[in-house]
Amino acid sequence: MSYTEGFKNYLIHERRYSQHTVLAYIKDLEQFYDLLDLESDDAVKEVSHRVMRYYLVGLVDLGLENSSVNRKLSTVKSFFKFLRQQGEIDINPAIKVQSLKQKKVLPQFVPEKQLWTSEIFDDEKDPHNKALVELTLELFYQTGIRLSELINLKEQNVSQNQIKVLGKRNKERIIPIAGNLFDLINNFRDLKKESSLKSQFLMIAKNGKKLTSKFVYSKVNNYLGKATNLSKKSPHVLRHTFATHMLNNGASLESIKKLLGHTDLSSTQIYTHNSFKQIKTIYEQSHPRGADR
Repeated sequence: MSYTEGFKNYLIHERRYSQHTVLAYIKDLEQFYDLLDLESDDAVKEVSHRVMRYYLVGLVDLGLENSSVNRKLSTVKSFFKFLRQQGEIDINPAIKVQSLKQKKVLPQFVPEKQLWTSEIFDDEKDPHNKALVELTLELFYQTGIRLSELINLKEQNVSQNQIKVLGKRNKERIIPIAGNLFDLINNFRDLKKESSLKSQFLMIAKNGKKLTSKFVYSKVNNYLGKATNLSKKSPHVLRHTFATHMLNNGASLESIKKLLGHTDLSSTQIYTHNSFKQIKTIYEQSHPRGADR
């Protein structure tokens, strides 16, 4: 078994990464091999710290963003760490290669005043598609789930008060849902029954098949464009919106962390920047000396 195949199996069976994540890792690793002309496992063993520096320069010369360079570098570091754990190499040549500095980009979110109303879905003439699109946006916004979690949400994991979500690395979490969201779910279920559509998945297309990521992304992008003026219009923006609105309305970081399925609190803390921006605006509008008038 080649080093690449062994690493792939490690990601799947031990790290329990999703198929999408594994494919991204392997794609980065294949680019690493190509840039350094590595044609065999023996050639990989000869990679040194200096060679890793050449690799880093090569990525920069491709015109990639620093964030993309750092992600690819992280993949290679993990690869060499795996090889060292397997006893294939004695020293990880990538361990001392420093990541590039990158700009801190605050996550975009939908302002509360730009939240959509049901009327924007009226151009969906088919009742099934209209109910599907509205439920999709509301599920993202009211629960903060990821795209992969939405399309894999099973009927048996949806009840009147909560949904059970299977997140990254197959970790389950429970998310409470409001009555209005459950009404949308039941409405969609009724439409499926009328069309004799049966599936283990809650969210299905009119032909009875499981939703694709591409389909969901395009629908969210379209309808967020109707309701907001954001430059980014994706399912993940609605996840950011869920977290930001929760924080702005008094939820604790620890609670939001659990709802989002974050392992580390530092992943959740980025939303405090958005919250502080709102607090600063309120301060400037409310305090007599809060801003120059």
